[in-house]
Amino acid sequence: MSFTDKAKNKAQELTGAAKERVGDMTDNERMRAEGATEQSEARARQAGEHVKDAGRDVRDAMR
Repeated sequence: MSFTDKAKNKAQELTGAAKERVGDMTDNERMRAEGATEQSEARARQAGEHVKDAGRDVRDAMR
């Protein structure tokens, strides 16, 4: 996973966390849900990248 991908995922995760907090403070259920969704998407993307990296490591070790 490139540094740029990591930074984008982290930025999306932090944006989602901020939205969720603002939604909590303003009692805005929609913003709270959007924030939670953004965080989940970013974490899922990060997990997928980690799986790809692990697959590459295994492939390289088998050579």
